[in-house]
Parts: sequence; structure tokens; C-alpha cells
Amino acid sequence: MAAQKGKALLLRIANGPGSFATIAGLRARSLTLEAGAVDITNADSTGAWRELLAGAGVRSVSLSGAGIFKDAASDELLRAAYFGEAIPEFQLVIPDFGTLTGPFQIRKIEYAGEHDGEVTFTISLDSAGVVSFAAA
Repeated sequence: MAAQKGKALLLRIANGPGSFATIAGLRARSLTLEAGAVDITNADSTGAWRELLAGAGVRSVSLSGAGIFKDAASDELLRAAYFGEAIPEFQLVIPDFGTLTGPFQIRKIEYAGEHDGEVTFTISLDSAGVVSFAAA
């Protein structure tokens, strides 16, 4: 796979059945995939080496982004989901790799601004169910 432009990594929120809106104004996005370990080490473990139980840990995905506030339609979708305590579907599109899709809870939205600069925002999301992956 060739190198990709960071701006091609898209974070999108559901805006209808099967339809997603790109979150406007993002300058940075990140993804963290985690898999918890279940330690099954016991007195019979060979050489006292740790043993892990395959497929037993809790998996999760965290998404975050930061950018400039543009007051676009996607911002209203984020606000409505946060204040409505909803868990909407989100997508993270990774160019030439694939798309992650699933329910995410908005953990944090932060707005900031200097008197001589633009209004910025950051957002943090945590998976709240099955996240699927579709290869590009």
C-alpha cells in the first residue's frame, strides 16, 4: 500500500439509514483498536510463562478528532447525539485499507478559541457494540 494523505482519513456520522455525513472541519483523526487479555497462567504453565486465552478478551475501538468548528450539518448531528444521550453509527474510512462501522458513544466534545483565532473542537468516541470492518 502506498503512503496516504492524512486528510483522506474520514470520520463520518450516520445521518439516515445507510447514509453518513463527514464530520466537517477535522484536521486530525486517530483510531485505537484494543483487545483485552485474559490471563490463564497457573501452576502448570510451562516455565512459569504467562498464558493467555485466545478470543476471550473484551475488544474496543476508540476514535478521536480535532479541528476547526464550522457549524456544519454534521456538527448538529454530533450535538443532538450527545445531548440526546444517543449512540449513533459512525464510520472511519481508511483510504485503500477499509472502513470501520459501528455504534459509538460520544465521550467528549470540547470547544475552544483564542480571541485572535478560530474556534476549534475535539471529539472522543468509544465503541458501544460490534464494530465491523470492510476491506477496501
